[in-house]
Amino acid sequence: MPGKVNGSKPSARDRLLAAADDLFYREGVQTVGIDRIVQTAGVAKASLYNLFGSKEELVRAYLDARHAETRARIERTLTRFRTPRERLLGVFDAQGQLFTEPGFNGCAHIMASAEAQSGSPVECAADRYRQWVRTLFTDLAREAGVADFEGLARQLHLLYDGAGVSARMDRDPSAATTARAAAAMLFDAAVKDADTVSAR
Repeated sequence: MPGKVNGSKPSARDRLLAAADDLFYREGVQTVGIDRIVQTAGVAKASLYNLFGSKEELVRAYLDARHAETRARIERTLTRFRTPRERLLGVFDAQGQLFTEPGFNGCAHIMASAEAQSGSPVECAADRYRQWVRTLFTDLAREAGVADFEGLARQLHLLYDGAGVSARMDRDPSAATTARAAAAMLFDAAVKDADTVSAR
């Protein structure tokens, strides 16, 4: 989340987002009211409405910030790998790092979208995040030379989602390792199938 700049006090917007991130993620979007957010942030309620317009827009901003953090973490992790196969599997390494963090409580986007109205800014924020994950897997599979890169991306996205649910519901951080092993088998099978077809 945004923090201090050059030692200065965080802005009201940054404090509201930090409070939202902590409370929404730990307790749920619907459970936490505006009063708790502004009290935790130490700002006036009017500041929240001036900056975000509504609680729903604050939730959207919170989800967008989570999205940006996830993207940055995965992109950072992928710089450690050289081959397309390693980069694709590295997504699950980045996911596993998240699972071991104190306070891990599952996917913020899944939790928020479960409570969102159809077509709302909250649902749209969750949709953007999911589209980014699917595009990431699609691009990595394409770069790796997989013939049916879209099909493999759908399979890997399912593994990614399943690992997140398992890590939360079973309190099992090793879910990412299990998903990575399954992803490796799917990738190798997809490459083998493509090689078999091209050899005919």
